[in-house]
Amino acid sequence: MTYLIDRRLQGKNKSAVNRERFLRRYKSQIKDAVGRAIKGRSITDVENGEKVSIPVKDVGEPSFGHAHGGVWEVINPGNQEYLKGDQITRPKGGGGSGRGKAGNSDQMTEDDFIFELSREEFMNYFFEDLELPNLVKTQLTATTEFKNQRAGYTVSGTPSNIHVLRSLRGALGRRIAVGGSSRKRLHEAELELQALLEAGAPMEDPYVVELRKLIHHLHTRLLAIPYIDPFDLRYSNRIKVPKPMTQAVMFCIMDVSGSMDESRKDTAKRFFILLYLFLKRVYDKIEVVFIRHHTAAAEVDENEFFHSRESGGTVVSSALHLLNKIIDERYGAGQWNSYVAQASDGDNWDNDSLLCKQLLVNTIMPKVQYYTYVEITDGPPQNLWEQYAQVPDLHPHFAMQKIVTPADIYPVFRELFKKQPK
Repeated sequence: MTYLIDRRLQGKNKSAVNRERFLRRYKSQIKDAVGRAIKGRSITDVENGEKVSIPVKDVGEPSFGHAHGGVWEVINPGNQEYLKGDQITRPKGGGGSGRGKAGNSDQMTEDDFIFELSREEFMNYFFEDLELPNLVKTQLTATTEFKNQRAGYTVSGTPSNIHVLRSLRGALGRRIAVGGSSRKRLHEAELELQALLEAGAPMEDPYVVELRKLIHHLHTRLLAIPYIDPFDLRYSNRIKVPKPMTQAVMFCIMDVSGSMDESRKDTAKRFFILLYLFLKRVYDKIEVVFIRHHTAAAEVDENEFFHSRESGGTVVSSALHLLNKIIDERYGAGQWNSYVAQASDGDNWDNDSLLCKQLLVNTIMPKVQYYTYVEITDGPPQNLWEQYAQVPDLHPHFAMQKIVTPADIYPVFRELFKKQPK
């Protein structure tokens, strides 16, 4: 017989096993509740947990009970009004001592079952059906590799790993420490013997003989200290650390020109925040590069990317040139999976839109795994959209969608990053 013991840590008054069973059993109801919760909260708060409500009828379970059956006679003490066989009329306005009025509906209602999802559980349901297309390059495997890394020194190891300098330094320190007192006494005895001989003391003098014996003994004792001892040996210590098999970089490009008003910028910010949260869950090692542009492009940090304000015209090619430069200098040589997400209102100089298409087709797309473009506008497609629409025919890993209102962010996000058929 085999016994399985679950030793996972559990919180006070909580059962991890029962919780997992509940999540599996009512998965569809919880997903619907998470969908309702998403509609009522800001995307910037999407990574927090959530209290979701599930109708009691969905979590109710059948139960068995024992009815009395037959005819029962009950004696109610203190009765001075009714006799046997009398029928008691229903009180007007409902029973009880409450002051509220009863509803007109005869349908019975129950309170919903409130269930609190943790941050991790909420995010699992939120991103369950999503994945980045072409997540892993074909030449990479799903197993984790390890690389050797220096980690100081150790007292044991193979002879080939002996660190000579560190061992000799330890041996020198040991000899100085062990022979320190003998060396000091030897120096004092030699000075004392020299003083006696200079004063004319004969060699047969008992005290001179004693000093010479002491000096000989101290010399012998110091010579007996080994030059190097097995205790002194130090070996180079190396440990294995996990090496990520897939490392990705996400480029977030946003138009901050004068044509991008605050509402459009806010919509773009929410899209990038949602995308950033998703990437943190997909990859163990992920770097995010933020590029803002108007007539000129600049790489900025996350805070400046979301909060700094700019104005002026629009030259989208400036951002693409900077993107290509950063990929070549820092994320080239096939060591990184590069993903690009661009948000704009589509407004751009006419001649520059054609240049942007040429940069994408000839230079950038061969270097990235996926490129997404979202155009935030409630009007007809702009010139940049018309040029970008020709890119998917040449590069299928290019996707583009249109966002009109903030409510479109999540559906567009799911469409861009939905699971691909296998």
